[in-house]
Amino acid sequence: MRGLVLLATIMAMSMEAQVRIEKTAWSGWPNCYRISNGETELIVTSDIGPRVMFYGFRGGQNFFWVQKETAGRSGEPEWVARGGHRVWVAPEDRRYTYPPDNSPVQIEIRGGALIATQPVEKETHIQKQLEIRLADRGTDVTIIHRLFNRGVMPLEFAPWALTMMAPGGHGVSGFPPRGTHEENLAPTNPLVMWAYTDLGDPRWTWLKKYFVLRQDPANPAPMKIGHFNPKTFGAYFLNGELFLKRYDADPSKTYPDFGCSYETFTNADFLEIETLGPVTRVAPGAAVEHVERWSLHRNARPAAWNDAELDRILGPLLASK
Repeated sequence: MRGLVLLATIMAMSMEAQVRIEKTAWSGWPNCYRISNGETELIVTSDIGPRVMFYGFRGGQNFFWVQKETAGRSGEPEWVARGGHRVWVAPEDRRYTYPPDNSPVQIEIRGGALIATQPVEKETHIQKQLEIRLADRGTDVTIIHRLFNRGVMPLEFAPWALTMMAPGGHGVSGFPPRGTHEENLAPTNPLVMWAYTDLGDPRWTWLKKYFVLRQDPANPAPMKIGHFNPKTFGAYFLNGELFLKRYDADPSKTYPDFGCSYETFTNADFLEIETLGPVTRVAPGAAVEHVERWSLHRNARPAAWNDAELDRILGPLLASK
């Protein structure tokens, strides 16, 4: 009988393929949702969050880091690193950025999309929401991050989307188009440092068009940098496969952290790929949205970490819509 079925399955059908959303247990959390189209899978748990905890090819590796010590747990009084993909508030502030996301979230299935909504944070009066839309075929995912102001006063902040990548890979981002001294006298973008940034750290590779940050489980030192690119992207190369996320930034608007649309951070556990929206004044009852586009790609192993090899792999992907 249907009332005895443990997995609640909701299908969004197309003429050629389908997206299936199933309720299931995963990594110790009993109330998770698997989103799949037969080629690609994502897992969102409703026990904490909102967070996407898994993204990968069907039957393949999880591109996201999951903190083993806290997997399956919930209800902690303090913020927990946990892993996966989340949405935060920028600029970073102990009060507004770090309220715990350790309680259950509401799940809604609408038109083939999964929407995960957090209870209103008592510390900030902000309510966080992720809407996840997987394409009927392939690996393309659209992630809509929403931050609602549920208080009685206007708030000013920027949406901040952070993806915690599994260890052992290389994170890559790129600068705006390069040129020559004769033709381009004006600066093109900021490169932003933190007090602990060390440009001489061996995990960095600095190129003309790209920069690379290697995740090293043997190096515990935190490392971070930020920059701005109207065509913001972050790529992560892991075991011959590639995670890519993209976001269109608006140069006419003000971005946090001296103008960053992209930031990356690493330590011994994970590497984080982060995009940031513009600083926005959000009225009571209003919301701000921030949209990322994700994709996965096979056979993505650079022969060397140089511009030519990264152009060979990333160039066609970045040129596509």
